[in-house]
Amino acid sequence: MVVEVGYAQAWDLEVCAPWRPISAEEARERDAAGLPYVVVYREPGRKAPLEVRLVSWRDHYVGLRVYDAQGRRTRDLDLRLLDDPSRLLRRHSVGWYYTGPEMAEFDNACPRITVDLYPDGRGRRTEERRGGGSSTTSPEVRDDERWMDRPAFGEWPLLSAQIHGVIEPPAFQSAEVVEAAEPGAASAPATCWGPPRPAQPGPINALFRPGMRVTDGYHPEMTVVEPRRVGTLRLPSGLLAVCDPDIDHGDRPRITVPVLPGEYTLDEARVRFSYHCEWRNAEVTTTETTAVRLLISETPAATWEMALGPDDDPRLFIEQQIAGFGTDGATGCFADAGAWEPLTALFERGLIQGEPDLDGYEDIDDDSLFMQRTWDEASGGELMSFATAGDGTYPVWVGRSETGEVVGVVVLVDGMPELLPEHDGTPDEAAV
Repeated sequence: MVVEVGYAQAWDLEVCAPWRPISAEEARERDAAGLPYVVVYREPGRKAPLEVRLVSWRDHYVGLRVYDAQGRRTRDLDLRLLDDPSRLLRRHSVGWYYTGPEMAEFDNACPRITVDLYPDGRGRRTEERRGGGSSTTSPEVRDDERWMDRPAFGEWPLLSAQIHGVIEPPAFQSAEVVEAAEPGAASAPATCWGPPRPAQPGPINALFRPGMRVTDGYHPEMTVVEPRRVGTLRLPSGLLAVCDPDIDHGDRPRITVPVLPGEYTLDEARVRFSYHCEWRNAEVTTTETTAVRLLISETPAATWEMALGPDDDPRLFIEQQIAGFGTDGATGCFADAGAWEPLTALFERGLIQGEPDLDGYEDIDDDSLFMQRTWDEASGGELMSFATAGDGTYPVWVGRSETGEVVGVVVLVDGMPELLPEHDGTPDEAAV
């Protein structure tokens, strides 16, 4: 079997074609520099490629997309370069098992198997069956199945050979470069495939800017109103903890953010919207909280970043993956990490055990999402718990000024609303 090998700067997923084809020499230079490029493997006379490989060493990433004769993707494989430069982790794979040539690509009825593997030996296999239903198990994977040797440039095998029924090693030949790359050309279109990015913060600033218009996808238009100040939080240790106060974390919380020691404002982002209330049979206007914040400074945040826990490795993140604190009681908190153990012990004694007249504990009796406060007399540190929309993992977003100082820490309690255009049809870039 003869397989043509071509190179390009990118691969356009929408049109299933390379963007800016390049020579093997230029691809080799990009490989050495860690810059992204793609390798396209084709069988002469076959319209769809056999496989496409994206290499981006600067992102610790190699991705593989496999296509069938109809041009449908049948396999995705993400490989990660970690601490050992000689081997790659098979981090994430998805297989689609089309039941016939007439089934559309990614059809909801198509059986699918997803496998996630981690360097410490953990893993998860999820099988989604035709007609609904799924099951999740721990995959039995040998070490040589979890890892693969890192080939040198130009020495990669056809990784999808078994999928395509190729038994003998194929004979590779260079594909003709039809279109020469032009220096200084425009950047790749948004439809081009790229290395996976973790979840992005969205327009967090806009949620605290009265008058901005957003939508949560269910209510078509919501207007941001003045943030509601709830109180303050004392952090004498200079280390903020953001976590579920009711989970056993040992001697430290899941997420911590260094700040200057001090007392800081706690407030809530709120939106007002109208909806038709069925049981009243009338239009009703209400106000709801979208996020809680510890305000460190009045300086506007120039950037937002997702806070990471001690075990979070961004090199392992798949597309839109989140990190944060987990909760099985729909509860989070801002707290002084230096007094974490006494503060959470007071929280348990007051809320869980219900000790009456407990010094260092109080319930907050209003319509705020902030629910309980505890304080440690010895250190002066405080904890303030807040409600989330449910269980699961909640990212912690850290806002920084143009000079890099922390100016605010935000938790979105029910997802990130989308910013609506201003009345002239364009969004307010400063709010994004």
